[in-house]
Amino acid sequence: MKEKNVLVTGGASGIGLAISKRFASSGANVFLLDFNEKTGQEEAKKIQQQGGNAIFKKVDVSDQLEVIKVIEEISGNLDVLVNNAGISHVGNLEQTSEEDLDKLMAVNIKGVYNCSLAAIARMKAQGGGVIINMASVAATMGIQDRFAYSMTKGAVLTMTLSIARDYVADNIRCNAISPARVHTPFVDGYLAKNYPGKEEEIYGQLAATQPIGRMGTPEEVANMAYFLASEEGAFLTGANYLVDGGFTKLKM
Repeated sequence: MKEKNVLVTGGASGIGLAISKRFASSGANVFLLDFNEKTGQEEAKKIQQQGGNAIFKKVDVSDQLEVIKVIEEISGNLDVLVNNAGISHVGNLEQTSEEDLDKLMAVNIKGVYNCSLAAIARMKAQGGGVIINMASVAATMGIQDRFAYSMTKGAVLTMTLSIARDYVADNIRCNAISPARVHTPFVDGYLAKNYPGKEEEIYGQLAATQPIGRMGTPEEVANMAYFLASEEGAFLTGANYLVDGGFTKLKM
């Protein structure tokens, strides 16, 4: 990955930050595309202080014109695009408002579309590239009270298959990663907000739902993203890779 340009949406926190760090540690030029300017600047600086090449770009992935403008500012090849930016929602069909649905679709679906569209012509012109989309186990199995989130991640998975099929002749590979529960600051915030005083107990219950007996780490997801983008993954396209501790196939 040395000197390759890697774009990571939502690259300043959680899984996205772990992906940014993983690529930067291998010599890539990493562009943290994130909506949170303060955090983005801080994390890019930390990566630089550790010897990595990182640049923060503020962008709202749901805004197509803004996405195109930001990606056009990046010179050189677009070697890897990781569509990681996403938002969650808890609720069944009746608990999902039209506003909730529109918001999730704008970020989780349109965001992937916008960023992929902005990058694909450059990747074709340069002779190839890699797109990695962050899906979820919710894309392929029923999870309680995740109506809108599951719907959007299902769309991410089918977009992955379409891009892989349509651009395989252009040497563009596209794969999806589907994590189960991963311990991120989002999880800690969710527990603190909804289960004050019972965070540790509920965390244990959530971790126990995965057959391996724990939540995943952002770094474990980042390792899969790195593998899929590397030469070791050169034969892989049009697939969905589960990083789920057995949640999908072994769940009782």
